[in-house]
Amino acid sequence: MIIIFFGPPGAGKGTQASLTAKTLKIPHLSTGDILRDKLLDQDTLSIKLKKLMDSGNLVSDDILNEIIANRLKLPDCQGGFVLDGYPRTMSQKIFLIDFLESHDLSISKIIDLVIDEKIIIHRIKSRSNIENRLDDREEIIKTRMVKYIEETKPLFKYFRSKYPNDYHIIDGDQDIEKIQDDILKIVKNEDFQP
Repeated sequence: MIIIFFGPPGAGKGTQASLTAKTLKIPHLSTGDILRDKLLDQDTLSIKLKKLMDSGNLVSDDILNEIIANRLKLPDCQGGFVLDGYPRTMSQKIFLIDFLESHDLSISKIIDLVIDEKIIIHRIKSRSNIENRLDDREEIIKTRMVKYIEETKPLFKYFRSKYPNDYHIIDGDQDIEKIQDDILKIVKNEDFQP
């Protein structure tokens, strides 16, 4: 089973993707975790990645696509995986679809967590106070939201038309347990009423 999670920053997609992966006993592939793991390797790609990240630059789609492809080829992904934070751009989407098709794989479910921006800002500020995260200041949150709306939201139209029966929108402003329950109903093809 291959599941993609979409949702704006602070919507809880990391939490839900992780819970779903644990329940299904398949890897949870978060872009951030994959990049951090890659930095531990001692190869030319990890050196290039380290230079990029140390300089504060974003990782290009080409480099990220290569790292993701290498991760998806590992044996633990043979039974499926949960993608969280990827694809984020049109170029990543094209790469992922080509990769899956060339390996006779297809997306099983797409989960789109939807939540109001005011709730997101409140939620992330609360998290910031608890965890003291520098990337959770309000101006950074707003910048991340703009990037999400500009780069990631356009992908939804494509995925909804290509996978009309497997694209599911879930209200992200519910209890974690309720959201997880909704997701598992979708994954198990049980009756789900949004």
